[in-house]
Amino acid sequence: MRKHFQFSCLVFIILGYACSGAAQSVPQKDQERDRLIAASQAGAMPLFFDIAALNGPEVLPGDFKNGNEFLLRGGLPNFFDKLKHKKSGNIGYLGGSITRAGNMYRVQSAKYIQSMFPGSKLQGINAGVSGTGTDLGACRLYDQLLKYHPDLVFVEFAVNQAFPDGMEGIIRQIIKYDPTIDICILYTIYEGQAKYYAEGKVPPNIAALERIAAHYNLPSIHMGLQAGILEAEGKLLWKAGQVLSQERSQVPGQKHNPTLSPGQLIFSQDGVHPSEAGGSLYAGAIARAMEKMKENDQPKAHVMPAGLIADHWEDATMYAPKEIATFSREWSSVDPNEIDQFRQFSGWFPYVMKADQPGASFTFKFQGEMFGFFDIGGPESGQLIVELDGKKVKLNPGRFPHMGKAVPEGEAEVAVLNRFNSFCNNRYRGQYHIIEVEPGTHEVRLSISPVIPDKRKILGEKQLDDITQHPEKYNRTAAYIGKILLRGKMIR
Repeated sequence: MRKHFQFSCLVFIILGYACSGAAQSVPQKDQERDRLIAASQAGAMPLFFDIAALNGPEVLPGDFKNGNEFLLRGGLPNFFDKLKHKKSGNIGYLGGSITRAGNMYRVQSAKYIQSMFPGSKLQGINAGVSGTGTDLGACRLYDQLLKYHPDLVFVEFAVNQAFPDGMEGIIRQIIKYDPTIDICILYTIYEGQAKYYAEGKVPPNIAALERIAAHYNLPSIHMGLQAGILEAEGKLLWKAGQVLSQERSQVPGQKHNPTLSPGQLIFSQDGVHPSEAGGSLYAGAIARAMEKMKENDQPKAHVMPAGLIADHWEDATMYAPKEIATFSREWSSVDPNEIDQFRQFSGWFPYVMKADQPGASFTFKFQGEMFGFFDIGGPESGQLIVELDGKKVKLNPGRFPHMGKAVPEGEAEVAVLNRFNSFCNNRYRGQYHIIEVEPGTHEVRLSISPVIPDKRKILGEKQLDDITQHPEKYNRTAAYIGKILLRGKMIR
């Protein structure tokens, strides 16, 4: 008898933390996953890619069959109808590092879709940003994807803080922008979750997202299902070097690699980001779903139902800094293409506001319940003092990573917002932070603190070579603001 997924009603809670690294009660495996995701944060890939010109492995649907691998629901009828009658189309990919990378499913799946329509010109839009979730995804959706009018959007955020409020906000923004854009939800998994699929179940974080996909009648693909079954059968190692249990191992107690078990796949190097072989398994699931969904090509606009989650992020957006804020004279606008270390961020930021003098500030007004910024972290990054409506505030940890909640001074744990962290060791990275406030009209002022954080302590004993050799590089308190994030409306 075929096993069916077991869905249950649940409250899905993601524990957040402030940038100070305050300890949270999070399982060790989840802490390691979050560390790997944060470490992956870097720069942008080219936004557009020519699918016909892609190099990479060929993916075929294969003979894997499992009725739980994808749910067709309303399918992708508008996308297939357009390619049946026209010779061009745009496919958007929105997600984290697994989407950003060139060999973890995006390239393979795009090539397969192109092979389905060899006479059509397909362009890809890579809106994958490493180490980010649906919170930033909802903010950057228009700027990095919708304004280029994709015909189909794949959304992949299950590993990176699968925040349901942000996911629903993404879906509602797409439908509001153009109800003929088709949407497909993709589910990736991380180490330890494959067992759910092997048991005929769904990982709890994905079950929460599935409720949203069902509410909007959107197709979804469980890309990790085949890998979960192969691991249970002893045909796949989830992470290079892992030790298989005695029941599955041909050489009990030994670390395995492909030479120890011919034909055995290694899915990933770190337990989160798939290898090329793992990415091809993910893409194979998309290929099988696309072959089934192409049978439905009768166009139909998506209907916008009432929201499933009261606090969905349909109103999330982001602005170029000078579009919304007023900066003090210490700030200057720099072109990322003109600075070697910042060139990697030019795909996100046409310009960056830069300052390193204590007291340098910027202000803006908005009506809503959240603000934040998308910035660049590096060796010289410092701390920001947050003022709300003319008063200094402190920040309590928020609901999930990269979020804090503003409270009156004296009632919180974090006095300043530290933009330096252990991943800023002799490197620059894209990062962001979001601050929740009480709904209403607010004036925000952020200024650079004169206090330089204890960067040696933050880096830890194993990362002291560069700061020891180049202390002047770290003995600064700089800030680089690329975008300002809002949930609500700006007030000019």
